[in-house]
Amino acid sequence: MKLLKNLVGWVDDRFPLMDTWKEHLSEYYAPKNFNFWYFFGSLALLVLVIQIVSGIFLTMSYKPDALLAFASVEFIMRDVQWGWLLRYVHSTGASMFFIVVYLHIFRGMMYGSYRKPRELLWLIGVAIYLALMAEAFMGYLLPWGQMSFWGAQVIVNLFSSVPFVGNELSVLIRGDFVISDATLNRFFALHVIAIPLVLAGLVFVHLIALHAVGSNNPDGIEIKKHKDANGIPLDGIPFHPYYTVKDIVGTVGFLIVFCAVMFFAPDMGGYFIEANNFVPANPMQTPAHIAPVWYFTPYYAILRAVPPMFGSQFPGVVAMGVGAVAILFLPWLDRGAVKSIRYRGPIYKMFLASFVISFIGLGYLGMLPVTPIYTLISQVLSVVYFAFFILMPWYTKIDKCKPEPDRVTFK
Repeated sequence: MKLLKNLVGWVDDRFPLMDTWKEHLSEYYAPKNFNFWYFFGSLALLVLVIQIVSGIFLTMSYKPDALLAFASVEFIMRDVQWGWLLRYVHSTGASMFFIVVYLHIFRGMMYGSYRKPRELLWLIGVAIYLALMAEAFMGYLLPWGQMSFWGAQVIVNLFSSVPFVGNELSVLIRGDFVISDATLNRFFALHVIAIPLVLAGLVFVHLIALHAVGSNNPDGIEIKKHKDANGIPLDGIPFHPYYTVKDIVGTVGFLIVFCAVMFFAPDMGGYFIEANNFVPANPMQTPAHIAPVWYFTPYYAILRAVPPMFGSQFPGVVAMGVGAVAILFLPWLDRGAVKSIRYRGPIYKMFLASFVISFIGLGYLGMLPVTPIYTLISQVLSVVYFAFFILMPWYTKIDKCKPEPDRVTFK
């Protein structure tokens, strides 16, 4: 025990080990009324670690070569010891990552986590989300299956609709005039090295920003306003051990679901891994229906809902891009008198519910083939989706809110 204490002291003289532990865990005071919705931030960090570790082991046997990529994935599945487990951990983790992140974002929208003083924290979080989308898109091509190949073909070709620089931009992304070996190598480098470094950096900055301004809570009350004589928030408790223990409970529950999917339904009926991705990529044979993986389909449905203009799909590309980054502007669109949905009026609740319904509906429609009726429904849901953001300054201002309590409550 004395040896350990001396070792910690030796390290602490040369690195702020104990100061970091106190500042970010044992003496970081979080609101004492966290609920179920506050599991998803720590779960997102857990899945990021799972993806990095499983990805490292997968790269040991994967070949980023157009002639060998698909065969190397089959080699991992069939011949590498526990390779099938690594592949399913990574593929399941990709979908679970987006599920956790979408729920984490939804919690922020419910409780006003983007409001002052957390605007920068929210912007960094949105940057993480966009980097995660880029990471998932690059990784989706790597199995070199039919849907991977043609999905990338369709998405990259959309950039060619950008006026003036479209063709050059699409060639820059592909590294060639068509999806080819050069594209696969480029996407592999970005997926394995570049974007994970960006993600890790953004996550680190996100955590530092969170601990600088403090965590939000279901009441939307700033706990730093009420402190005792020692400067400790009256409505706060140390993150460790209280929330580390609570997060362990959430982690166990999450891992049960994660393992159930991974062992019993790794393809989730074609939603997590499409049937066409078990077929080698064939540039000479287009699949009957091309759609991106499920976590991109809401934006893909928005793209398809916007009719071409002058033979160009650029308006749809703009709508898709704006739909993805619209949450970035929430801190300045929301004019509500309170932060939390607990004290919001019925108008905000109605708009938030319609936003969730439209997002899920667009996600489902984005997986289906194009038909006139599906296109019409997608257009209606796209209007509802954008109305949530465009009308927010109006409906949050006129919404009749309940009085916000002075101290945190337990419900």
